Amino acid sequence: MNAPSPTGDRQQPEPFAAVIVAAGKGLRAGQDVPKQFAHWRGKPLLRHSAEALSQAGASPIVVAIPAGAEAVASAALSGISEIVLVTGGETRQESVRAALEALAEIKPGSVLIHDAARPIVPGAVIERLLTALREFSGAIPVLPVVDSLAQAEGGMMAGSVQRETLRRVQTPQAFRYAEILAAHRAWPNAATAGDDAQVAQAAGLRVKLVEGDERLQKLTFASDFVQERPMVRVGTGYDVHRLADGEELWLGGVQIPNPRGLAGHSDADVAIHAAVDALLGAVAEGDIGQHFPPSDHQWRGARSDRFLAHATELVAQAGYRVGNLDLTIICEAPRIGPFRDAMRQKLAETMRVDIACVSVKATTTERLGFTGREEGIAAQAIATVLRND
Repeated sequence: MNAPSPTGDRQQPEPFAAVIVAAGKGLRAGQDVPKQFAHWRGKPLLRHSAEALSQAGASPIVVAIPAGAEAVASAALSGISEIVLVTGGETRQESVRAALEALAEIKPGSVLIHDAARPIVPGAVIERLLTALREFSGAIPVLPVVDSLAQAEGGMMAGSVQRETLRRVQTPQAFRYAEILAAHRAWPNAATAGDDAQVAQAAGLRVKLVEGDERLQKLTFASDFVQERPMVRVGTGYDVHRLADGEELWLGGVQIPNPRGLAGHSDADVAIHAAVDALLGAVAEGDIGQHFPPSDHQWRGARSDRFLAHATELVAQAGYRVGNLDLTIICEAPRIGPFRDAMRQKLAETMRVDIACVSVKATTTERLGFTGREEGIAAQAIATVLRND
């Protein structure tokens, strides 16, 4: 007996092409570039859907872009195979038609038409669309309307709408290529098409509704991009300074009486330096050496709480606030316990948080290593920052 196919009896989808509409200006997103080229989750918005469609088997992928955007589009899509760029038109329908015309020589059996502003494209939705095309000329993903609807007139409620027969329409939308191309060619130039399903229906094509996905949300406003910043971010820091005669000992912003102090360009407060690096790391702002280089004489002998205040300000500029700091000082001497609460208070004041959000601990290395030999003191810190919204 032959072993069953890994895919069972399901019919495999035929090869298909894809069109991504990315020719708009995207001004409502508040970006310096059209939103389709703005970064979202670490890469250009356009790249997300192009990668998803490519991985699903779309080939080629025709991308309609604004005039003069070839360089930025090519950079955004670098490394993705079978990409074709075309210049879009003044309207969405004109951009889609231009992309479809670019496929005329290839004549794919079917095509998925997608908006670049919807970066997440679940594979299950693509599979449902392609399955529907075996029977229908077109298929679109939809979701039910869950809110009550009202008709408006002059700022007042003028009536209600039965939501049971309404659906929220998403992309990608799937069509048999020859039929959707003919539908676009027949579309009146003066008319405005909200989407390709409208163009298909006007041409008499049967469009099947399939289950959509909430993840297919469209990014439109600046807040859609801002909200993608994580609620909580974490950074770590570590610093070491050697002990030397004739130096003051500063730890956590507190001067501690001791025969020897820490040597460094500033006051060599390893506890604060570790905390600074933890905050800078949490908001991806480099490290303490980048902001306060030892080669800069203005920081010679400077109190390190200035560095911590600067790091706290950078956290605020990034749209966050300090959540908490967990600091560990590693040394054989002096004893940290008597100064712990003073350090916590100084650190809390500098970072503008409650003292309950600051932890200061101490440990030894059981006489092992440079700290065990009392050659130096080390400190490590972990900081969290919380999004301001």
